[in-house]
Parts: sequence; structure tokens; C-alpha cells
Amino acid sequence: MNRVEGHAHPTESRPAAAATLQTMRTLLPDPPPPEIEAFLERRKRRGLDHHDEVWDGILHMTPAPHERHADVQHQLAVLLDAPARHADLRPRGELNIGDANDFRVPDAALLRAGPPGLYLPTAALVVEILSPDDETWQKLPFYAAHHVDELLIVNPETRSVDWLALSDGSYEPIERSRLIDLGAAELREQIDWP
Repeated sequence: MNRVEGHAHPTESRPAAAATLQTMRTLLPDPPPPEIEAFLERRKRRGLDHHDEVWDGILHMTPAPHERHADVQHQLAVLLDAPARHADLRPRGELNIGDANDFRVPDAALLRAGPPGLYLPTAALVVEILSPDDETWQKLPFYAAHHVDELLIVNPETRSVDWLALSDGSYEPIERSRLIDLGAAELREQIDWP
């Protein structure tokens, strides 16, 4: 059996307290029925699958981010670009960390030199921007197993920045990156929070 997990998108007209994402879990036979295959193909043709991830063979269907999320994502791309290039790291937008049967799609990453690919084994730094009910904190063991050196977790709701570094197989908070010339407090002040 395969499982598909999806997130329903909150509507802008709902009150803030009620505007939370709902997770749906559905078990599917392997291979899935033709109507599910057709549904997944329609999502792909429409470009709705760019944020989907596969966790140990389980498809996690995630909608495109909220406008606040996208605004912060764009700002981070600009703010991280120069420090990354100065440290000989390659800034990238969304990409796949892992392999075809088990991968995560961070909002951005900084990469060391290496061959290009659809699925990358690791990254120097991964950027995750929190959305309501998202699964970022559950991704930490995966990133640790894939030897991602640092995680930058940004929360537009609370206007907070958590910078974490891999230490003995788990992540510990740090005030300043060990990879680039930037720290959490400095970055938090540079973001024009939506």
C-alpha cells in the first residue's frame, strides 16, 4: 500500500484562528487506481506538484506557499546570495534532497561545488520557511541523515529566525553561521517582514 498525504489550503476569508491547514491521509494500493494516476498527472501538467515530497515512499502533497511565505522566500534569496558566493557556495531555490523514493524539497539551499542532478544527496545549508501546519520540524532527522550542515528556519508569523548546525547527528541552535558571514539576529533585522 502507498499513502498519499495532502494539505488543504486555508482560504483568505476564514478567520485567522480557523485558517489552519488540515492534513488528509489516504492509503492507496500499489499501483494506484487509474483515476488517482490521472489526478497525479493533472497536478503535474498544471505545475501543482512542485512542492510535493516523498517520505520513505509516501507522497506528501503540499500546496504552493502563502504570499507572505513567497515574499520572505524572495527576500532570503537576495540576502543570502552575496554571503553564499563569497563563501564559494551556490545559492539555489527549491530542489530535491535525497533520492526518488525519499526526498524533501526545501525552500532554498546553499550547495558546495558538485555535479548537478535531479536528486542531490546533501546541501551545505537548507532554508525552510514555516507555514501553518507545515512539517519542517519533522524533517530534521532526514536532513541530519543526509549530512546537511546547517538549517535556517524562518517563521513569517512570529518573525523569528532559527539557525541550526549539525552536531553529533542532531541539530543545535547557533547564533552565527559557520558557513557564511551571517547570523540569525542580523538576518532577522534585514528581513522586511510582510
